Amino acid sequence: MSWSRVGVASMHLLAKLPLPVLRGLGKGIGRLAFMVAGRRRKIALRNLELCFPEVPEAQRHAWAKETFEVFCQTFLDRSWLWLGSEQLVRDRVKLEGPVHELQADQPIIIFAPHFYSMDAGGLVLPLNATREFTSISATNPDPVLDAWFKAGRQRFGNSRMLNRADGVKPIISCLRHGGLLYLLPDMDYGRKDSIFVPFFAVPQTATIPSLSRFAHLGRAKVMGLYTEMTKDGYVARLTAPWEDFPTRDAEADTARMNRELEAAIRTMPAQYYWVHKRFKTRPPEQPSLY
Repeated sequence: MSWSRVGVASMHLLAKLPLPVLRGLGKGIGRLAFMVAGRRRKIALRNLELCFPEVPEAQRHAWAKETFEVFCQTFLDRSWLWLGSEQLVRDRVKLEGPVHELQADQPIIIFAPHFYSMDAGGLVLPLNATREFTSISATNPDPVLDAWFKAGRQRFGNSRMLNRADGVKPIISCLRHGGLLYLLPDMDYGRKDSIFVPFFAVPQTATIPSLSRFAHLGRAKVMGLYTEMTKDGYVARLTAPWEDFPTRDAEADTARMNRELEAAIRTMPAQYYWVHKRFKTRPPEQPSLY
């Protein structure tokens, strides 16, 4: 039996643990990972240095350590998120904000950046909306893990996972039929299709303008969803629809998206996905930041 099969099978056991015990286990694994995963630790520390140059180094180090802990805690929480009862998920994952907007007829794009708790937010939305729910993901190279991720993320409501290789047509079709798109466009996806706009203290950050583009093509309103891990579970905070978005300027829209994300990150800086090389892609002739 492969290690991935053993890992997925163990999730059935972890799902039965009391939440404080599961969180304690995740915290311990995260502390160990922070010590042994030198490459990822350096990436997280560098990202925090680039984004928060005004913050004392000791505070950035504490955030980096906590980010490994939260990463592992939220990963283990997928056990009960994807295997626990619907009532358990409803009890532990709270959706706050203008939830009534989800019942309107207009297509909606949910801007759901890579906080470690994003899968909890992705589960609670279909529990509070009857419309078709679509998200986009990349295929995991391990078929066992890929199937586990897809099954978990599609377990509630009228949910469908699309692959980036499927292209734009099914995304726009979902929106134009009044669907709900869960979009995560805040990683560095390479030079292709990216534009360079500010993000924190880095004035030229490669960012894909898909939020603006899909909002235009799908005639959709945009709302943010920022999910935070708490001691009792999760709180997914839905924003009001963004005013004056999209505009006719995709670059300005994408810069605004990054500003909205910055504001959300500042409320829970250790819970963002800092282990990713967010500033890997640089403008021509500019040196690497790592």
